[in-house]
Amino acid sequence: MPRAAARHILVATEEQANDLKQQIADGADFAEIARTYSSCPSGHDGGDLGVFAPGQMVREFNDVCFNEAVGVVHGPVKTQFGYHLIEVTMRDE
Repeated sequence: MPRAAARHILVATEEQANDLKQQIADGADFAEIARTYSSCPSGHDGGDLGVFAPGQMVREFNDVCFNEAVGVVHGPVKTQFGYHLIEVTMRDE
């Protein structure tokens, strides 16, 4: 069964997600941004969600983690929880 690992930053607005994504693109550390801004408890761990299988995350999040490029910051991705910036850190087939 395929597995993936990801880290993410969860914020309330698309505008804030876009601003943080730009800060990361400009060289800010993803984990530091997650610790400072993410409303998800995983923010304390730099946004790290560990390893998971397909279907363990909400559909929009799952689709990114199992279909998009590894090592790239994706988003903003809207879910029922808010707006995510997602970096897939590992995926095996």
